[in-house]
Amino acid sequence: MDIQHQPENERFVVLTDGHEAEMNYRREGDVLVITHTGVPSEIGGRGIAGDLVRAGFDYARAHGLRVRPACSYAVAWAQRHPDYADVLAS
Repeated sequence: MDIQHQPENERFVVLTDGHEAEMNYRREGDVLVITHTGVPSEIGGRGIAGDLVRAGFDYARAHGLRVRPACSYAVAWAQRHPDYADVLAS
């Protein structure tokens, strides 16, 4: 999956079968706040949302940032992936 980071638009995106899925965020100092994860139903059920959220967490980890999940999907993803607990903002 070719996930693209678009920092100027504060999002990670992927184009699959002609449909765009995205994970939006905003920066608050050294915290990356995940505000929305959206995957069109036409490409749902493939783990794309999880891949997008993971890309955001990996980006934050690589750049010394913390992550605050603010959308329900990202919250649930973080709970299922305790190996990323070190990146969570308190």
